[in-house]
Amino acid sequence: MNSNGTPPTMTPEDTAARARTARTAVAASTVGSILEYYDFFVFGTLSALVLGELFFPTDDPAVSALLSLLSFAVGFVARPLGGILLGHFGDRVGRKPLLLFTFLLTGTVTVLIGFLPTYAQIGLAAPLLLVALRILQGIGIGGEWGGAALLAVEHAPESKKGLYGSLVQAGAPVGVILSSGSVALLTALLSDEQMLAWGWRLPFLASALLLLVGLFLRFKVAETPAFTKVKDERAETRLPVWQAVRNYPRQIVAAVLIHMSDTTVGLIQGVFVLGYASTVLGMDPTIVLLANIFSSATNLVATPFAGALGDRIGQRRVMSIGLVALVLWAFPMFWLIGTGTVGGLFLSTGVSGVLVGWLFAGQASLFATFFPAEVRYSGMSLGFQIGTVVGGGFGPVVAQALTGASGGATWPVALYVLVVAVAALVATRTTPRAEPTETTGRQAAPRPS
Repeated sequence: MNSNGTPPTMTPEDTAARARTARTAVAASTVGSILEYYDFFVFGTLSALVLGELFFPTDDPAVSALLSLLSFAVGFVARPLGGILLGHFGDRVGRKPLLLFTFLLTGTVTVLIGFLPTYAQIGLAAPLLLVALRILQGIGIGGEWGGAALLAVEHAPESKKGLYGSLVQAGAPVGVILSSGSVALLTALLSDEQMLAWGWRLPFLASALLLLVGLFLRFKVAETPAFTKVKDERAETRLPVWQAVRNYPRQIVAAVLIHMSDTTVGLIQGVFVLGYASTVLGMDPTIVLLANIFSSATNLVATPFAGALGDRIGQRRVMSIGLVALVLWAFPMFWLIGTGTVGGLFLSTGVSGVLVGWLFAGQASLFATFFPAEVRYSGMSLGFQIGTVVGGGFGPVVAQALTGASGGATWPVALYVLVVAVAALVATRTTPRAEPTETTGRQAAPRPS
């Protein structure tokens, strides 16, 4: 700082170096996001198709499918635990070291799932090992998103925080495209017997490639300026999770409700609809997987567009537009799926992909404004991961239960999506926000938005 309290003037070389650092941070964060969603969605896709028969065999295929989806949900339940444990250390020791740890944990566990013996080979130990690895995966991913989002947003220029944060979010549809694409390719090339015998293992083992690339990038990235200043000022909080819960409960609840909107639609479409369309409607599983890939492609286009638009008109305004659209879309979405036609399925999943990307895009930069730097990792992770559990982890299970209770009808699922969207809209419009007073992220008292 200069003697008058203003920051020193940056040279062109300093500006260029900071821009390079920001780009490296975005690349490292985005690769982590891709691995996160690849790992989770490849498990979800295969849980809907084959894991029930391999790890939870019963006389009733519907019961096997439900047990398999519950194993999918277990990973989501573990995510808040990861957010609490790893968020604590992210606010205490830094964003970078925690991101290296979470990335290594998540990728290694996913590869290990690919080596698991099945129920037919070792009996009850097989599903127990699967669930245990799924819990470890959930813990790792629970700490991954908050750190990846902060690595990008805290390095980003003030005018591009929404765009940079949305690029991390865009890792989600890329991960889904890779996971659905790999499984679709296998279902098209392999027989059912080959898929059950060994083909299901290949998508899990392939995550090792993403793991190596991501570790290389994350070793290169620098710690964020916001956390560096916290360390320099010795402003670390001894129990950041407790401080976030005590001082920012409304912001945490808002993050839960807002994130529930996109993750509920995304996971119901990506997991429940996959099983519903292929088993109840009798559609070709490869076609359904291709519809999921198309949805992710529209999501990928919408995400950076919405993030950049949020930098211009405000992330809350962009999110509100998307939530109103979701309220109007809930029933048409399931009506189109219920037609059992390829055109109806692709139209439904394509529009849904746009809405999911639109709603997801600005959450990294918006949630970062909810908390000061010394508790930001913990607060963001906790709200985001609880929203993921409630919306994404149990969304497919709730949808399965609602259709089962209604004799196969999907209108109760549409109503469920509508209620989630309304709750998120209320949270978006009424939750106080904290205005940054320092470039490091310190915040003044909250005021209504």
